[in-house]
Parts: sequence; C-alpha cells; structure tokens
Amino acid sequence: MENESILIVDDEERMRKLIKDFLKQKGYKTIEAADGEEALKVFSENENKIKLILLDVMMPKLDGWSVLRQIRQTSKVPIMMLTARGEEQDELFGFELGVDEYISKPFSPKILVARVEAILKRTEGDCKEVKDYGGIQIDSQGRTISVDGKAIELSLREYELLVYLVENQGIALSRDKILNNVWNYDYYGDSRTIDSHIKKIRHKLGKKGRYIETIRGIGYKFEVKKIRGRYEKNKSKI
Repeated sequence: MENESILIVDDEERMRKLIKDFLKQKGYKTIEAADGEEALKVFSENENKIKLILLDVMMPKLDGWSVLRQIRQTSKVPIMMLTARGEEQDELFGFELGVDEYISKPFSPKILVARVEAILKRTEGDCKEVKDYGGIQIDSQGRTISVDGKAIELSLREYELLVYLVENQGIALSRDKILNNVWNYDYYGDSRTIDSHIKKIRHKLGKKGRYIETIRGIGYKFEVKKIRGRYEKNKSKI
C-alpha cells in the first residue's frame, strides 16, 4: 500500500482535503489536481506512480469526461468518478468510456475509502504474477486475458465479469449478485444483459468458454475440470 499513490482531481479544495485526510489515515499517498488540465499534466508526470484516479465530473477548463477520454487513450489506470449527478444515463455513459466505479456526492468518506480499497484489490491483486486457470491466463496488473498464451480482446465489463467468475470458481452466482459485484451500481435494466456478456465471453474464449456453466434458475458458475489429461467443462448454453 505504501507504494501506491492516488490522484485526487476536484476543483473544490475542501473536498480534496477531506478525501486526502481519510486516505492518509489508511496509509495511502495522494497527489492533487484542481482542474482537468492540471490533472492531465500531473498524470503524465507521475503515470508510473499513480494506481488510481478519483475524478470529479464538473470542473473548469476541462471536465472529467474529457480527462477520462484522454487518459483512456494510453492507460488502463482505475478511475472512480466523483459526481453530484446520479442520473442513470450519466453513469452508463461513463462506463462506456471506461469508468471503473462511481460515487455520488455527498458521500460518506468511509464508504469512499472502502471502494478505493476494493478497486485496488481487484485491479492489482495480492500477487503480480499471471495466474492460469485451465489454459486461461489472467494478468491482473496488466488487466489482460490470454487463452493458451494467445491474447484476446475483452471489453472492460467483459474482463471484470470473467475475473469475478474466476475468483469465485466453483460457486453458483446469481444474476443479481453478479450485477451488484461487477456493475457496482444499482442496475435498473434487464438482468439478461449478463447473458449477453457471457455469450460474448464464451465466444472469445473458444473451447475454454465451456468452463462457464449456466446454472438454471440461478445464474452462472466457472469451473475447470481435468478430464483425460485435458481441461474441459461440461457444455452449457444460455
């Protein structure tokens, strides 16, 4: 934790100090920026040190959306948006751009810190090594997925969903639980959006897609079984 720096971007000095003080209590180092332009400058100068960005949406010079777009062109650093607007469409828009988490103002500093810790744990992991699950390699630091050594392209949400299933290997997960833990917000749409994501993930994983089993009436389960010297999973369809 001591090597992790968090970039706090907010035009309100009082808000920056509040967040900084609570993060400091948990041992985190912080860097600050008062507007979008300064945020981009600070990030470019400290990119290798910054492990997470807390980014306000409404700011002078350059708003949070513009900052997010520019950072996402070159970096997958986790970003949590701080917003006074809790509109569902705004949140969906942010997730499409690559936001990892949202928190609406006013918020509890303790809840903010808890979410920060959850994001860092999820994205960095306790181990920097690539882990292999029956031929599926997950690099938590680089946030990449490979199948038998060949990299595959997953969207941010597909990546988070696959990792969540893998981390809960052997456990039948309900759609509601998946939404709460992967989407990280109150989702008011159709839970079948999970089925759509699962279908895409299975296709991209090829034969390894059979590791994701449909549990009728519940949701999904990821499980690798070794049969006749090869990893295989019972076939399942949505």
